[in-house]
Amino acid sequence: MSEITTDQVAHLAHLARIALTPQEIEKLTGELGTIVDSIAKVSQVAGEDVPATSHPIPLSNVFRPDVPGETLTTQEALAGAPEHDGSRFKVSAILGEEQ
Repeated sequence: MSEITTDQVAHLAHLARIALTPQEIEKLTGELGTIVDSIAKVSQVAGEDVPATSHPIPLSNVFRPDVPGETLTTQEALAGAPEHDGSRFKVSAILGEEQ
């Protein structure tokens, strides 16, 4: 098992601003040690002849051709708007001074 110490876990928790009880630190020390050991085992068998993969099955996206279609006129787009100024939607400010 890797030598992950409770001091290391407490330090990492402090850096991440996570409040942990002594019991949680003790539990996480063992769990992180197991994780580090598992990664070390995989690293031993994953030699230079084994290609790195991010997914076990090759993925590809299927896209349709990007063909422009009919668009709304300004008046059509603004027809259902609660408020507009003739060319743009009017919305309440959400940043800055309160209204």
